[in-house]
Amino acid sequence: MLTPVPPADKSMEEIVSLCKRRGFVYPASEIYGGIRGFWDYGPLGTALKNNIRDWWWHQMVDCPPIGPDGDPVNILGLDSAIIQNPKAWEASGHVGGFNDPMVDCKESKGRYREDHVSVLVPTDGQGLSYAFVDDRSAAEKKIKRDAKRSVEEYTLTELPAIDVAAYPSIVAPEVKTAGTLTEPRAFNLMLDTYPGPIRDEDAKAYLRPETAQGIFLNYKNVLDTMRVKLPFGIAQIGKSFRNEVTPRNFIFRSREFEQMEMEWFCPPEEALKWYDFWKHERMKWWRSLGVAESNLIFRDHADDELAHYSKACVDVEYLYPFTAPNYGELEGVAHRGEFDLTQHTTHSKTKLDYFDQDLQVRLQKEGVDKDEIKKRSRYTPNVIEPASGLTRAVLVLLCEAFTPTPDRKGSDYVMQFKPKFAPVKAGIFPVVNKDGMPEIAQKLFRELRETMPVETDVKQSIGKRYARMDEIGTPFCIAVDGDSVTHQTVTVRDRDTTEQVTIGLDKVKAYLNEKLDA
Repeated sequence: MLTPVPPADKSMEEIVSLCKRRGFVYPASEIYGGIRGFWDYGPLGTALKNNIRDWWWHQMVDCPPIGPDGDPVNILGLDSAIIQNPKAWEASGHVGGFNDPMVDCKESKGRYREDHVSVLVPTDGQGLSYAFVDDRSAAEKKIKRDAKRSVEEYTLTELPAIDVAAYPSIVAPEVKTAGTLTEPRAFNLMLDTYPGPIRDEDAKAYLRPETAQGIFLNYKNVLDTMRVKLPFGIAQIGKSFRNEVTPRNFIFRSREFEQMEMEWFCPPEEALKWYDFWKHERMKWWRSLGVAESNLIFRDHADDELAHYSKACVDVEYLYPFTAPNYGELEGVAHRGEFDLTQHTTHSKTKLDYFDQDLQVRLQKEGVDKDEIKKRSRYTPNVIEPASGLTRAVLVLLCEAFTPTPDRKGSDYVMQFKPKFAPVKAGIFPVVNKDGMPEIAQKLFRELRETMPVETDVKQSIGKRYARMDEIGTPFCIAVDGDSVTHQTVTVRDRDTTEQVTIGLDKVKAYLNEKLDA
């Protein structure tokens, strides 16, 4: 059995290399030198992404969970346009407020988010300071090499806390001379476009930076056409775009990505109950992917992290190899209050409130005053938003599954995907390419491929074929040998244990189905 490997002991360089070599993720436009912040998903990466996507949709829309009251929750699907009326982004605050203070380096032409830059400042106030982004070790090497001082003689300070007058004494990342950093400037993260024949400011539109606003814009449409009542949810999976200044850590932070978001509309007095419910449901879902419980945590946002409209927010965080021993963001569950619907009501002049007939009847039975009933039974719903990145989920499963196997013959790495999410479910291999074995393997392949993704191959030794399947995460390999010809049996090899069992040819499909549903 494979021994679990802690994320801190996994190499992102090796993971990225395997992803390219085995067809999970490629650099976008690679033959032209690539384009920073964009990635293409190869055949296996696409299959893995689709498996995660379909599981999320199944669990959220097709078969949503049982709510805290014991009844199944009601969530409907949506697929909104990537480009919406630009007024929608003014209402949401993205056009005016979706900015990060940025610092430029005039020498290296690098651009950094101000809150991502830290500075090692001489404790005695003498000499140069050294800035770094994420990787402190680079600044420490500069100190030892150029300043010829001990790192202990420096204190760590965030760049926003540095007086602008001290900027001329700061050595920026990737350069040797001081004074190349500019003062912070606002940088908008929206990617714009110009639909139609005229390219001017009046025609300007935006690629959506999140899928959530398309849901808010269609809230009334869904309410009017689908015979739903509160509480209910609207779910969407789709592409989003952000002009990230420093895309990094492989597909963790990129400029084009896919999101899985759900907006849960509920009465204001029930919002905290539903916030707590979705917080725990989402953690449960991540564990269902096969992610180890020890690699997942909740992190509540501090008051100074919350958006101005948010009443509460918690992140599900994962122990990525590049953040270890710390955790990094995976999914956010936010209590957005009534902000979004109120904003769109104000800007569009369209009423997006809700008349709660059930509440009205209940209040009448309780003998509440008519004016009070009228006041309380029509309201703007609160929203609870579980929002996660589909492409980030792919990264998590790649990191979680990647297992170095230095002691295993033939395989340097095994991708330990939970069988349900593995891109290929089984490999079917004749031991030799003769004596009727290829024909039996081909017949079994044709039977299985009708219900699951499988592969067959006759080239190379059986050991090398097994090794390839290990590296792409295929949970089972089926060997067709001499006994398959004489006794109609095959040998099934388990990816993780390498144990082999012999079963009848007519039992293979049922055997795999049972294992894949586990």
